Amino acid sequence: MRMTLPTHPHLRLFYFLLACALLWGCASPVTYDVLIRNGQIADGSGSPAYIGSVGINADTIAAIGDLGDARGLTEIDATGLVVAPGFINMLSWAPISLLENGKSQSDIRQGVTLEVFGEGMSMGPLNPKMKEQMQQDQGDITFPVEWTTLREFLDYLEHKGISPNVASFVGATTLRVHQVGYEDRPPTEQELDSMQLLVQQAMEDGALGVGSSLIYAPAFYSSTEELIALCKVAARYNGMYISHMRSEGEKLLESLDELLEIANQAGIRAEVYHLKQGGQSNWGKLDAVIAKIDSARAAGLEITADMYNYTAGATGLDASMPPWVQEGGYEQWAKRLQDPQIRARVAREMKTRAADWENLYEAAGSAENLLLVGFKNDSLKYLTGKTLAEVARMRGQSPEETAMDLVVQDGSRVGTVYFLMSEDNVKRQIALPWMSFGSDAGSQAPEGVFLKSSTHPRAYGNFARLLGKYVRDEQVIPLEEAIHKLTTLPATNLRIDKRGALKTGYYADLALFDPDEIRDNATFEDPQQFATGMVHVFVNGAQVLDRGEHTGALPGRAVYGPGLKEGNK
Repeated sequence: MRMTLPTHPHLRLFYFLLACALLWGCASPVTYDVLIRNGQIADGSGSPAYIGSVGINADTIAAIGDLGDARGLTEIDATGLVVAPGFINMLSWAPISLLENGKSQSDIRQGVTLEVFGEGMSMGPLNPKMKEQMQQDQGDITFPVEWTTLREFLDYLEHKGISPNVASFVGATTLRVHQVGYEDRPPTEQELDSMQLLVQQAMEDGALGVGSSLIYAPAFYSSTEELIALCKVAARYNGMYISHMRSEGEKLLESLDELLEIANQAGIRAEVYHLKQGGQSNWGKLDAVIAKIDSARAAGLEITADMYNYTAGATGLDASMPPWVQEGGYEQWAKRLQDPQIRARVAREMKTRAADWENLYEAAGSAENLLLVGFKNDSLKYLTGKTLAEVARMRGQSPEETAMDLVVQDGSRVGTVYFLMSEDNVKRQIALPWMSFGSDAGSQAPEGVFLKSSTHPRAYGNFARLLGKYVRDEQVIPLEEAIHKLTTLPATNLRIDKRGALKTGYYADLALFDPDEIRDNATFEDPQQFATGMVHVFVNGAQVLDRGEHTGALPGRAVYGPGLKEGNK
């Protein structure tokens, strides 16, 4: 059949223009702001990686897969590199380090694009007395306290300029201090009502849920019922309860039972912060821990955990002393430690396996296993990097007396690394299907004020250590599974929208690394060393790491939980 062309001049012009448009569309390749070509795409789902490209427009992933002859205003050849979603740090202590330097170098250089705060203490809500105390407690890093609520703090960070995204739980300890102070007593009915109202306000402002840290005073004084009451409010906003449990050693299983009870009674998802079995006598409890969590999950509770990939933890010397001596806050604690009778009692209890509090000094087995890494007082900084045993020998004292004196002399709890865990258990935990990862550290750089103190190597190496040591070298889990646990799994647990996966329409948070070269370099002897092998990092579509070097870009944003009210966005 022969086709007859239209004869009307207007129709002929119309068809001519239509044909031109079609030809032009076919002839012109799609152009993206950024085009990442030929990478090994591990999208966060856990599915096998595949070779493909990613197109980014503004802050969003515009296309992914085989993008043909597409072009980019900026193009990256990712041949030989893994292209993954940006990593989520489930337990970050970066708020103060980001106030000092927003570049977040130690984590950005590992691919971390979201820092999650709030282990017991959060940066809000604050009352006037808490603001004053926060100002007084500052050490090497000083800053004005120009916010009151948690939401105001996150917005403050964003407006100041930061490289990673940030999110936070509201701290159960912060809520308790806000209403009860540092006293060892239950809240009154009115105080508990006020604490619940503060949870409601925080959840409506975008908090991820309620976070607790129950081995420390004054959080230690909180009852299970108090925590259930707070979590019931968070549950109404689809929040999570996340906890440094009351014990990770002698009472580990009982403390896990408490977390499961809180989850069940409050109807809330729950996560165990930095799951571990502290002290050699407790290493054999991992089987029972796994059985309890698997059983709870099978019964319908949404229970997960996170961890850091080291056999040592880090906290303060407060974790070596009984909570009763710390009641009332630091000033009362330091005053008591100068009373000879109290000192004698504290020394005895430090050396005794405790049934009613978490004694990390005893769990470490020896003062040789306590490494002193953080002093506030300049006159004591020369002791940084020495063990408690070494300092005790220098002073001709017992380690217990030395620990008490250091707390008094430093005006702080003194940052301390404790060697507590089993390497075999670390590997077993990494392979658990409900495990994600957190550094439990700040994000800093080996420069300026950060050099005034030492740190745990996890601040510089936790995520690279997973991908290098445990995935590539020891093959504990496959690469795609590790990336799933660094990205989609925590984003799903937190109920965060449009992050944690490489999908069209998701925010363009990406980590590109060389799987043969990614490694942690930080050690306990020399912890302030950047990880290597991370090549490019994007946050909200902006490149913050380019061929292993920080670009100086500060595109990070506050990320909010599922309870955020529409009017608060």
